[in-house]
Amino acid sequence: MNHKEEQRWIIESKSSLFDLKLNEVWDYRDLLVLLVRRDFVSFYKQTILGPLWFFIQPLFTTIIFTFVFGNLAGISTDGLPKPLFYMAGITAWNYFADCLTKTSSVFKDNASIFGKVYFPRLVMPLSIVVSSLVRFGVQLILFFLFMGYYAINGAHFEPNWAILLFPLVVVLMALLGLGLGMIISAMTTKYRDLSFLIGFGVQLLMYATTVIYPLSTAIEKYPKYSWIIEFNPMTCLIETFRYGFLGNGSFSWSYLGYTSALTFIILLFGIVIFNRVEKNFVDTV
Repeated sequence: MNHKEEQRWIIESKSSLFDLKLNEVWDYRDLLVLLVRRDFVSFYKQTILGPLWFFIQPLFTTIIFTFVFGNLAGISTDGLPKPLFYMAGITAWNYFADCLTKTSSVFKDNASIFGKVYFPRLVMPLSIVVSSLVRFGVQLILFFLFMGYYAINGAHFEPNWAILLFPLVVVLMALLGLGLGMIISAMTTKYRDLSFLIGFGVQLLMYATTVIYPLSTAIEKYPKYSWIIEFNPMTCLIETFRYGFLGNGSFSWSYLGYTSALTFIILLFGIVIFNRVEKNFVDTV
């Protein structure tokens, strides 16, 4: 005689704000995979070039940055080939910006789904982070092609031991974008105006990060205001990324420790706010 396994659900009236419900998220891991697949397929639907779009955006952005900031403005790249310098910054920044931008509208974009069926709401922003990782991986291949081209042509750059920190840098970028995105997403359920600020807000934040200039140049030319750039956690991650792959950038363990601590504080704060708002957001969205 076959015995069927019984699955019991416990419905609780109240839960702690610090109950992150990670066990429930793990139970719904199959849903996470399906959501990632949905995001990936929907991106290619009715497109002619398909995966080539992942290459086109960073490639054209690199060309424009090289012409405007490298040639016209004459901003230093610390001796690195200008396209290679900008491609490194753009590749890292795009992943963080994708996680932040898409997560920040997760409640508004999925209100119809959230109102019909129950699942841990945290699964949705996590699926965005994972699906954005696919795009990041494709753009990373383009960055490696740039490295190979300039290495063959005798450009001077030296990958070093810090390249081993690359997985940590990727995780911190994802968690930072996830945490900030969940905070903004929770706030936009009540204050709709914030959704209009995200687009150019992320663009302005990029200029306060070392995407188009090295940290050394910012400290040298604007010593009174460079602390704004230094305390930006994404600056440390981009500088570490460049330092590991190209051997050129500002790196320190204390700076990386500060970035890691701030990232986890923002993430914890984001999850707490997200879990609190998701209980009654349908009434306000």
